[in-house]
Amino acid sequence: LMNGLYLQQHAYMLRVAIPYGVLSSRQLRGLAKVSRRFDRGYGHFTTRQNIQFNWIKLAEAPDILDALADFDMHAIQTSGNCIRNVTSDEYAAAAADEIEDPRPWCEIIRQWSTLHPEFSFLPRKFKIAVTGAQTDRAAVRVHDIGLHMRRGPSGEIGFEVIVGGGLGRTPRIGETIKPFLPKDRLLSYLEAILRVYNRHGRRDNLYKARIKILVEALGVEAFRKEVEDEWALIAAPAIDLPEDERARIAAYFEPPKFEMLSEEALADDEAALARARSADAAFDRWARVNVKPHRVTGYASVDISLKAVGAAPGDATAEQMEAVADLAERYAFDEARVTHLQNLVLPHVRRRDLYTVYQTLAEAGIATSNSGRATDIVACPGLDYCNLANARSIPIAQRIAERVEAAGIEDEIGDVRINISGCINACGHHHVGHIGILGVDKKGEEFYQVTLGGDPSNNAAIGEIVGKGLSADETVSSVFDLLQFYVRVRKDGERFIDAYRRLGPEPFKEAIYAEH
Repeated sequence: LMNGLYLQQHAYMLRVAIPYGVLSSRQLRGLAKVSRRFDRGYGHFTTRQNIQFNWIKLAEAPDILDALADFDMHAIQTSGNCIRNVTSDEYAAAAADEIEDPRPWCEIIRQWSTLHPEFSFLPRKFKIAVTGAQTDRAAVRVHDIGLHMRRGPSGEIGFEVIVGGGLGRTPRIGETIKPFLPKDRLLSYLEAILRVYNRHGRRDNLYKARIKILVEALGVEAFRKEVEDEWALIAAPAIDLPEDERARIAAYFEPPKFEMLSEEALADDEAALARARSADAAFDRWARVNVKPHRVTGYASVDISLKAVGAAPGDATAEQMEAVADLAERYAFDEARVTHLQNLVLPHVRRRDLYTVYQTLAEAGIATSNSGRATDIVACPGLDYCNLANARSIPIAQRIAERVEAAGIEDEIGDVRINISGCINACGHHHVGHIGILGVDKKGEEFYQVTLGGDPSNNAAIGEIVGKGLSADETVSSVFDLLQFYVRVRKDGERFIDAYRRLGPEPFKEAIYAEH
């Protein structure tokens, strides 16, 4: 398991680490080759910013690991009771609201935690997320440890340390145990947290083994005291990173050499972009929905949706991976990102190149204009692949997306998060979907439980179960009815989550069960 290999429904699955979601074009091409040689020509991008290959032959696993090493990738600690892949904001170093690029700190944590002899057999799996932006796009409050970069009273940068979040069987929002931790003390403080968890975590009960249960059992103040007492005992200089080493690692994340564009060049770029949008309605919609603002004038970040209507959410073929690799190399400083919403991002694209990028994506079948919309549904592999699942996720996502598209109401609905998990392990993050769907088994039949009001961002919330389980057909119809109800009752274009918080659960519950 600690090398990412699982026996699933039909074959072995290999989960490959993509630290903080960053891929070079060389690595994307390498993954495409692996998918052709060892799988069925595609891979599945996950909510942990990793990639999974679902049709692996056990005898070929060593050859796959050897092939991954050729382009500097591996599957170490993508599973098992250890510190898993560290995740982050897919717009790191591009977002205008960023305090500091979190990726160097993700890399520092990755190096510290990989094969750490003290934390290789924790009570349970352990997940860390880091964001450097004011808007939390890394869901830090639903991780075992969430790190949100903040400015201190004198303007210095440090971390808000959040512990005890998580989804699964007992979903919890994490608690802040240190409002401000200086950056240079990060590793020793993480060490203290992990030591407390390693010492007190429930190894005798699988369902009570996560750190969120320990924080709840001790109480946040008692847990904080345990951590602070442990931290005081640690010889910090032996653990915390020397400044020269931090600077060495940070140098790998130097910003790209953006063109400093003149006012005339910027105007020309925008005029060309406007002409393309005027001439091509499909591109205009894509530019409106999938193109995100950038901190550097004249540039943009591009969301690449892996949620074409009718496709399996998060899947990309070898050819699509190669197309993105080519675009990253030519137009995005040789970098692509994986998001925890199972999509890809080109973080730094000059705006004059957007139409060319769009045309290439359209040829590859990955120019769907639905970033953050009702058909951009997050779904785990479910019972189609996973031997832990109780119900299918992919067909439900596909049918909801098809219903929304056929009605032509996606633009009217606007931004909404729909997440589907095939079991209580919540790999589809249904607890933090504005609309969450959980597959359950009832006497051998597949049913679905709906939750509402989840949110992974700054105002993090766990969705509330609204009522009895529904059949697959009822679920698809009810979610569609719910979206139509929301459009009727919202005010001033408010998002689904805002309308839900204003009106409360009852009218939404009535919309779900009106016909059932």
